[in-house]
Amino acid sequence: MIGKALASGADEVVIDLEDAVAPGRKAHARESIVRILLDWTPPPGTAVAVRINAVDTEWAAADLRAVAACGDAVGSIVVPKVNGAADLARVAESVPEASVTLQALIETPHGVRDIDDVCATAERLATVIIGYADLGAALQRAPGSPPERWIAIQDRILVAARSTGRAVIDGPHLGTRPDDEFRHSARWAREQGFDGKWVIHPSQLDIVTAEFTPSDAEVAHAQRVLAALAEAEALGDGAAQLDGRMLDEAVAVAARRVLDRIGVPA
Repeated sequence: MIGKALASGADEVVIDLEDAVAPGRKAHARESIVRILLDWTPPPGTAVAVRINAVDTEWAAADLRAVAACGDAVGSIVVPKVNGAADLARVAESVPEASVTLQALIETPHGVRDIDDVCATAERLATVIIGYADLGAALQRAPGSPPERWIAIQDRILVAARSTGRAVIDGPHLGTRPDDEFRHSARWAREQGFDGKWVIHPSQLDIVTAEFTPSDAEVAHAQRVLAALAEAEALGDGAAQLDGRMLDEAVAVAARRVLDRIGVPA
């Protein structure tokens, strides 16, 4: 399964030592990922992260030693059930390499409550992810609740992440099929402002990639916006227009973001 995931073309592969591994198999799983990743040559554009067990469990310390043994093959650690910035500080202290970033999986009420402090103070925090399964259970929400049910929490986490320059990723849809329900959840996440979405099955990758990749028309419009603003600035004009619409810095920010998603310099 790890080999299939690494060859899937995903932007990031998250290898799970937590919920996907039974307690009696934790040691075997650690040994396996070290062996696999030390022999693996990453394809261009694919990053690898490891989701460790929660920091207050008996397995976390050994998980972090395994991550360190993988060397440069692991670029990020996903920390589950983050309740506060102290959880991330413990991980950063155990794996001091500055090149290994941290990702906070927010899936507890405490984590949601303290998300502002997590985003503002946690060193090396690159990404925040919402974990719907555990959070839904803690909040007594039915499994598979539609994305609209989560709008208050999504907005809270988005604001905290954006205000501190962190990426924010929507957690996985619990179904494994690339069906209309999944398409709706991916589109909702993109329209809400997320940077991407986790998937739990390779068949869902194409839908998420298509949803979060700007269309040719969006790219062309972004380039026209920036060109119009640059022309106005060169002429000394205080304002610019395009297709009957006034352009300002907020429009420029959105245009740059579109180009940034496809790696085109703004």
